[in-house]
Amino acid sequence: MNQHDSSSLPLPLPLGFRWSAVRAGIKASGKPDLAVAACDKPAEAAVMFTSNQVVAAPIIVGRRHLAATGGRVSGVLVNAGNANCATGDLGIEACHRSCVAVADALGCVFDEILPSSTGIIGVPLPVEKLIAAVPAATQALGRATENAEAFATAILTTDTRLKVAQESFTLGGRTVNLFGCAKGAGMIGPHLLPATPAAAPHATMLVYLFTDLDASSRQLSAMLSPAVAASFNSISIDGDMSTNDTVLLLASGESGVPAEGAAVASFEAALQRVCHTLAYKIVDDGEGVTHVVTLEVSGAGSDTDAQAIARTIAASPLCKTAWSSADPNWGRLLAAAGRAGVAFDPAQVRISIGGLPVFESGLRSVAFDEAATHAAMSLREYTISIQLGQGPGKTRFVTCDLTHEYVSINADYST
Repeated sequence: MNQHDSSSLPLPLPLGFRWSAVRAGIKASGKPDLAVAACDKPAEAAVMFTSNQVVAAPIIVGRRHLAATGGRVSGVLVNAGNANCATGDLGIEACHRSCVAVADALGCVFDEILPSSTGIIGVPLPVEKLIAAVPAATQALGRATENAEAFATAILTTDTRLKVAQESFTLGGRTVNLFGCAKGAGMIGPHLLPATPAAAPHATMLVYLFTDLDASSRQLSAMLSPAVAASFNSISIDGDMSTNDTVLLLASGESGVPAEGAAVASFEAALQRVCHTLAYKIVDDGEGVTHVVTLEVSGAGSDTDAQAIARTIAASPLCKTAWSSADPNWGRLLAAAGRAGVAFDPAQVRISIGGLPVFESGLRSVAFDEAATHAAMSLREYTISIQLGQGPGKTRFVTCDLTHEYVSINADYST
């Protein structure tokens, strides 16, 4: 079941997890800003972190913890309202102290806690507020829908709505459940790299995925990487890669269904659907977004070439501002594609917007209808298709327009 249009949680939550959220006083709004997820027993984990060279303290600490535990996680600690990035040794120490506080409350070792932060960069994390709120957060832990939704709500910053998704499937009379939640509305241009116990991993996108499948960290990593490549690594709101981007997948094993045979294919499909749903919801809730644009690039020399073209178009201010006013300026698409560093013959390119031809054989299409194309672009969602005529490479990339509201939100973000 795909939860693309719903923020409720009608399916059973995965066994073996509890969630909570409280107010620690980190967000200026006074809203809940500290979220905790606890595992009944250490869960197997797969993580993908930002590939940004500048990383926040929780990424640094998270890498250390995963290496120390061999990919086991007993708890997740998330604070919103402060990124704890560019805060030096004090930021690392604050992150460490908060993990110790949660570990003491949960009765596990401190490096089984995976930390995350989101918010403004360069401001010291008020760790005393965070630590003071930990007892209330751990006491509030529960398995009910409201607990999971509270966790998913507390991680939000400039988001305007909850971003959750669920899937389930049954094999041999046993059911495997998958629950995912995400935050992100600005500074969204992810490029995440996998993290495994064998190799230390490399306004923010945070994604937390929980399942009761019985799988090892290595198995989870093998399934998570392709799902992220086709979803979170194929979206952009503003093209800005965060210092804190994290996608975490935890498996409790409580379903009793091992990750083998048919269960692998079923879980991979479920995971891909959840990731696609959450990725779309992030773009759909982007800061100031009025149009969600899906770029379908095909006929490239390789999938990598297709992705490069899509990402260049998605990050083009000229393209994005044209989308905001439904201006069918196809020349901006062609120009952006041409500077993506990918070789192609413009005479072989065909472009359509909302299914309507606008460019082909090196010229404006003879069937180009400006009024009809403008009408198609006036819809909330539409697709731009670009066929390069070079090879088998293709990609699907979800992005959005750039509006005055986005500028207003981000011009005053730190003040």
